[in-house]
Amino acid sequence: MTQAYMTDTGTGSSDGEHSGPRIRRLFDRLRRSRGIWRRGIVLALCAVLLTLLMVFHAQIPNTIGNLGSLNETFLPWLGLGVPVLLIIGVVRRSATALVALLLPALFWLNIFGGLFTDKSHSGGNLTVATHNVNAANSDPEGTARVLAESGADVVALEELKASAVPSYEQALSGTYKYHSVQGTVGLWSKYPMTDTRSVDIKMGWTRAMRSTVTTPAGKVGVYLGHLPSVRVKVNAGFTAGQRDASADALGEAIARDPLDKIILLGDLNGTMNDRSLNAVTSQMRSTQGAAGDGFGFSWPASFPMARIDQIMVKGIDPVSSWTLPETASDHLPIAARVQI
Repeated sequence: MTQAYMTDTGTGSSDGEHSGPRIRRLFDRLRRSRGIWRRGIVLALCAVLLTLLMVFHAQIPNTIGNLGSLNETFLPWLGLGVPVLLIIGVVRRSATALVALLLPALFWLNIFGGLFTDKSHSGGNLTVATHNVNAANSDPEGTARVLAESGADVVALEELKASAVPSYEQALSGTYKYHSVQGTVGLWSKYPMTDTRSVDIKMGWTRAMRSTVTTPAGKVGVYLGHLPSVRVKVNAGFTAGQRDASADALGEAIARDPLDKIILLGDLNGTMNDRSLNAVTSQMRSTQGAAGDGFGFSWPASFPMARIDQIMVKGIDPVSSWTLPETASDHLPIAARVQI
């Protein structure tokens, strides 16, 4: 009995000698774990801010420098903040930052993830294209050739320089029997055009027009618009006031049109996310959003960052949407096929 008791006591003493280092190691691991969660609080807050900019973009006011519209213009690019913060979080070994990054990543995918699936399909009975050709275009004939070879039945051109109009007319005459130039915009069509007129978008000169195109599938009201340019200035912010007023005027003209099938082509100097274009976008569908593949960015041509050139429809089904090869312009031409 005494022998056994002494043996048990000896064993307990041995366990006590070894338990000390184990407990210390455990506390060391816990201390290190707490460090992982304590680090990166600022990064986590940045991730939350990034999420808020995406989720509540429509609530950012335009009263100061049109910040809301500026954010919405480049809204997809906020997603770049996720990998940047991810790299910093890994370097900092911050579990808090990495978990917080799930928020902007998931919300970005919720908003834009659907654009990465190809929504185009076969069919359609009318192909249209639009291109801001750039007044300084050094190769109007080559630019016109790209558009003619696209297979488009209707082509809209913006920023036409008066001295270059004959070059475009000559280059496109073999493919398009009908055309009209109003101010700095022009429309070319394989099908008859009637009721062609300029549209007042409150600019003081003509940068928008409208025509009824009689296609084999029926009459379509085709609008062509080039809204005023916008700028980002340090002392004024996002200067888009004139563009916004022109968008309202264009939206009113489309809403009053007697035809129920409408196509809008042109350079709107704004994206579908920009709430300031609501007068137009609220009543029309973007062919890129409905039947495209990817973002379809069109400007600037050298490194496209925004889809400011648009093809939108009303009472017509989009079938496919794509960008055309680069020309001598600073914009990419875009095209779409629709079902009337």
